[in-house]
Amino acid sequence: GGPNVDGDRYEQDIEMRRGSFGHVTTGAATKIAEMKDNFSALYQKITLEEDSYLEFIPEHTIPCSNARYITYTDIVCHPSATMFYSEIFTCGRKHRDNEVFKYDILSVTCNAMRPDGTRLFREKFIIDPKEYDLRNLGIMGRYDMFANVIVLTPPEKAQEIYDKTEVGFLDDGKVAVGLTRLPNEAGLLYKVLGFETGPVKNKIRNFCSTVRQVVKGKPLLPDFPWR
Repeated sequence: GGPNVDGDRYEQDIEMRRGSFGHVTTGAATKIAEMKDNFSALYQKITLEEDSYLEFIPEHTIPCSNARYITYTDIVCHPSATMFYSEIFTCGRKHRDNEVFKYDILSVTCNAMRPDGTRLFREKFIIDPKEYDLRNLGIMGRYDMFANVIVLTPPEKAQEIYDKTEVGFLDDGKVAVGLTRLPNEAGLLYKVLGFETGPVKNKIRNFCSTVRQVVKGKPLLPDFPWR
C-alpha cells in the first residue's frame, strides 16, 4: 500500500511452530510520510517454538520530513530456536531536496524472553535529529544508513557465527560493521553503517547467509533481481 501516515497503527503477529522454517520480508521500502499532528506506530509479536528458524529481513524504512515513528517488538524464543531479525533505517529521502535527517523522531524497542518468561534482553534506541546532531562521532558520523540486526540462537551456534563474521571499516570505509554478544547467552547483536542502502543490505544478507550456513548447513540464496 501507500506510506505510513500520521495516526496509523499497525500490528503483526508471527508464530513459528515446532521445527518450522520461515523467511519474511516486505515487497518494498516502508516510507513514513511527512506528519503534522500525530505519529505512526507498529507493534510486533514474534514467537518461536522448539527447533524453529526464522529470517525476518524487511526492506528499509524511509522517514520523511517531520515524520514520527514508534515501533515495539516482543519476541518469545525457545532456547533451541534461531531468529535473524533485521531493520534498516535511512536518513530520509536523501536524493530529494537533500532531506537528510529532517524527521522528528524514531523510537525503536525490542524485548525478548523465553517461553517461561525469563527475560533475555531489552534494547531501546531513540533517534531525535532535532535534539542531537547525528553527525557527531559515536552516533552516525559521516554515514547516512543504519542497520540493526538481532540473532537469537543457542550459544554454540552464536560462537561459531561470531568467529566467522568480519567487522570493522570495510569496503574502503563505505560501510562500518560491529558485532557483540547479547546478554544471558541469547545470541548476537550486529550493526552496520553505510552511505547507501545497497551496500548495507549486502552486509546484512552476507551475515544472514553465515547464520543459515551455521544453523541449517545451507547458505542464503541470491536476492531476487528486481529487489
